Amino acid sequence: MVSVTGRVQGVGFRAWTQREATRRGLVGWVRNEFDGSVSALLEGTPDTVDAMVDAMQCGPIGARVDRLSSMPGAQTERQGFDITEPDF
Repeated sequence: MVSVTGRVQGVGFRAWTQREATRRGLVGWVRNEFDGSVSALLEGTPDTVDAMVDAMQCGPIGARVDRLSSMPGAQTERQGFDITEPDF
């Protein structure tokens, strides 16, 4: 699970994450959170996940990442990488 704070909503961060994750062969999801952050669940080989987390520290043009935290998360049953909505 990855959580990103900064200017990460309204700058295409979710769509960029989806494209990058799909290009890298990852599965999972990305979503905006109500507090202005973006969360993502990334599943794939450890090296590929690490490379994606590194890329997310910069994000797309127009984004500003102030803080990125990651921790091991649950595995997903997904077949692809989706943009989702918060579970509230």
